[in-house]
Amino acid sequence: MTESFESHAGENPMNIDFAPELEAFRAEVAEFFATAPTPAIREAGRKTTSVFAPFKECMEWQRILFEKGWVAPHWPKESGGTGWSVEQRFIFAEEYRKADLPPLLPQSLGMVGPLLIDLGTEEQKARYLPGILSGDDFWAQGYSEPNSGSDLASLSCRAEADGDDYIINGSKIWTTYAHHANRMFMLVRTSNEGKKQQGITFLLLDRTDYPGMTIRPIIGLDGFPEQCEVFFEDVRVPQSGRVGAENEGWAVAKHLLTHERGGGNAASPTLMRYCERAREAAAATPSPFGGMLAADPVFQRELGELEADIASLGHFEKLAISGHAIARDPAFPSINKTINSELIQRASTIMAQVSGVGGLVRQLEALRVGSNVEPLGSEFDLISMPLYLNSRATTIYAGSNEVQRDLIARSLAAGA
Repeated sequence: MTESFESHAGENPMNIDFAPELEAFRAEVAEFFATAPTPAIREAGRKTTSVFAPFKECMEWQRILFEKGWVAPHWPKESGGTGWSVEQRFIFAEEYRKADLPPLLPQSLGMVGPLLIDLGTEEQKARYLPGILSGDDFWAQGYSEPNSGSDLASLSCRAEADGDDYIINGSKIWTTYAHHANRMFMLVRTSNEGKKQQGITFLLLDRTDYPGMTIRPIIGLDGFPEQCEVFFEDVRVPQSGRVGAENEGWAVAKHLLTHERGGGNAASPTLMRYCERAREAAAATPSPFGGMLAADPVFQRELGELEADIASLGHFEKLAISGHAIARDPAFPSINKTINSELIQRASTIMAQVSGVGGLVRQLEALRVGSNVEPLGSEFDLISMPLYLNSRATTIYAGSNEVQRDLIARSLAAGA
C-alpha cells in the first residue's frame, strides 16, 4: 500500500515510496559510492564506532563530496545544497550506508553551517560557509563545562567586553575533535543578571590557537582521543564573531539544537545498516541452543522489533525533512533526539550480544585506519564493543533524554 503525507506547501500529497524514475538517480549515487572513495575512506567507514568518524579520512571524503556537489543535501540550494527532493535525500542516505562510508562530522555541516544560514549576518555567511562546505575549516563545539552538562544554562566560562573584543576566561569539556579544529563556536557568559538562561552570548572563534587557549585531548572508553578539554586564560577574540545580540545567545543555542538533534538529517538508514550487519554476523554465529543465532526465535523477535521501530523513525524523518508541520512543533527536536539516541543504543546492544566474548578483546591498533593489523576475529567483532561503549553517551549529549522528556511534557502541556 502506498502512503502519503502533505507537502510543506500543502498543495499535493507527497508519496513516501520511491517513484520508478528515481531508480536512475539511485543508480547514479550507487555508482559514485562504488568508485569515488579511496581504500582508506572505505576502511574508515567500516571502522567507525561512533557518530564521529576517523577525522583525516572523514575530511578527505568531505572534500570529494564537495567537488561532486553532494556534501550538504540538507542545505538550501542557494547556500550550497543540492536542491534534491525528500525522496532523493533518502535514497542518498540509504545508498551511503549500504556502502559503509564514514559519516560526515556534524559540527560544521550539521550545526554551525545551518545556524549561520538561518541567523548569521551576510558577512558571516560569506566568510564562513565556503570553508564549511569545502572542508577547509572544521568547527569544534564549545558548550559543555565541568559543572555544566545538560544544565547548559549554568555555564560560567566568561567573556568580558573590552573595546571591540571579548576577553574569555574559563574552560570547556567534552569538546569533540577540538584538537583537529581550526575554528570553534561557543557559548560564554556575558552577564550574571536575571535568570541563568539570560546573560549568555554565542560566539564564533576564527581559530583555535589564540594566545592563552589550551586544548587537551581526553582518551575515551574506546581508547581514542575524541573529546577534549579546552582552557581559556585572558583569550582575546573579536566581538564581530558574535551571532545574535549580546546576552541573547540562549535563543541562538536553542535554534542550533534543532539541527543538532536531527532537524534535517536521516538517521534511520544508518540504524538499519547496524541491524543488517548484526543479522549477517548472527548467520555465522552458533547459538547456545543449537544452530545459528540468526535462526533463534528470541533473537529474531528482538531484532525484528528494533527494525520495525527504526522503520517508524524513517517515516517520521521523511515527514520532518519534507517541511511537514510536525517538524515545526516545538517538541519535535526533543522527540527526534530521544527516539534516535535510544535506537542507537538498542542497535549497538544487539551487535555486542552477537559478538559475545569475541567483542571483548581490546584491539586499538587493528581499529586504526591504515595500520594493516588483522583483527582477532571478525571486523564485526572488532567494532561492536567500541560502538556499544560510545553509544552510551548518545542519551546524554545534546541534552540528556531525561531533560528531553521534560521538555516534551512541557510542550504538550502548553499546547493542551
